[in-house]
Amino acid sequence: MVHGLSDRSDVVFDDERVVVNAGIVLAVTLGQSLGLEKLVDQTVRLGERAGASRPGRKVLSLVHAMLLGADCIDDCDVLRSGRTAAVLGHRPMAPSTLGTFLRSFTFGHVRQLDRVLAQALKRAWQAGAGPGMGRLVIDVDSFVGEVHGHAKQGAGYGYTHKLGYHPILATRADTSEVLHVRLRKGAANTQRGALRFVDELLARVRRAGASGQILLRADSGFWNKTVIARLRGQGCEFSIGVTMHQIVTAQIALIADDAWQPVADYPDSGVCELAETTLGEDRLIVRRVHLHAQDDQTELFAYWRHHAFITNRTEPIHDVDAEHRQHAQVELVIRDLKAQALAHFPSGHYSANSAWTVIACLAHNLGRWTNVLGLPGTTPRAAATLRRRLFSLPGRLTRTARRWTLHLPARWPWAQDFIDALTRIRALPHAA
Repeated sequence: MVHGLSDRSDVVFDDERVVVNAGIVLAVTLGQSLGLEKLVDQTVRLGERAGASRPGRKVLSLVHAMLLGADCIDDCDVLRSGRTAAVLGHRPMAPSTLGTFLRSFTFGHVRQLDRVLAQALKRAWQAGAGPGMGRLVIDVDSFVGEVHGHAKQGAGYGYTHKLGYHPILATRADTSEVLHVRLRKGAANTQRGALRFVDELLARVRRAGASGQILLRADSGFWNKTVIARLRGQGCEFSIGVTMHQIVTAQIALIADDAWQPVADYPDSGVCELAETTLGEDRLIVRRVHLHAQDDQTELFAYWRHHAFITNRTEPIHDVDAEHRQHAQVELVIRDLKAQALAHFPSGHYSANSAWTVIACLAHNLGRWTNVLGLPGTTPRAAATLRRRLFSLPGRLTRTARRWTLHLPARWPWAQDFIDALTRIRALPHAA
């Protein structure tokens, strides 16, 4: 047993058979089943622009690098280390080539790439990852993705007072997939483009095969009469937060004291109660909270803090409130995106960053689908967990009797998960 290398030990980078990040073969195999490279080649047409050839190979190079934690174009060089290319199914492209490719995008080309995301979603759902006739819960939110430097086209200062972009995205609650995304300028209002975004979102999930009831949840930044009317017209349920405008506070003030119902599962740090009234033709459900820590600071804080949302659901108030509060899990998807590709936006060109954002969501979804299709029934894992347990596995390629063998570490704690996922993914039908 080796107890440690001394200072006199040699370290050399010369093993030609080592496959760095060999576990990426899971996502590669799933991408092949979904036909992603051919899909990109058929959909993204850059014409005579620089970097226009073989867009599928370039998008897959970015996707696979992002799954391994790449947050800038230079990080994509990780795919060209050792024998990693042997498990990718394509030649990994150099970072300089990928940078030229991204800078060739215009707004229209980004929309083509967005259709790739929609079509990949449809194929994955047809393979078994979709809700089918079941209920689909969608969370819509926005976030500020910070950038560094002042050469970022379209970056600006929003509500966080940080320089960045202000993307809007929609996620699926039970699997954490990104259903739709749109990069916006940093100074964009939260509601900018919300109606068109919702229209595209609903059409996309219906085309992908979601035939059951749809519930859309959002915070008060998306409280918009036209959006709500569109959701109602499409037969969707909604649960959307409202700000404490005068009309809302007036309705809350009319609630009788005996109408408030205690929330039984609230921690001992305070008191929480629920009540409901109406706001127009919708239910207005109000949660009021008093924290015991404020008892000695009544001159600074009102006794009750109110949080309200409107909904067209008809279930009991406690059930509706509990599910509305689960909207917060959209932040876990934002955390995953920021933990890898969207840690920052690598280009000075706005359209290049828009394309990078869509590809980042495609990479995120490929990881989600690896979990959902390869390990069904398990808890959705964070991107960092999937990367640590499955994708970043080192390996070694050998060939005996004209048969390749990928050797992975002995006694790996999640070896059975890897084998189970690979077996299920290999059994998926290939997209036409």
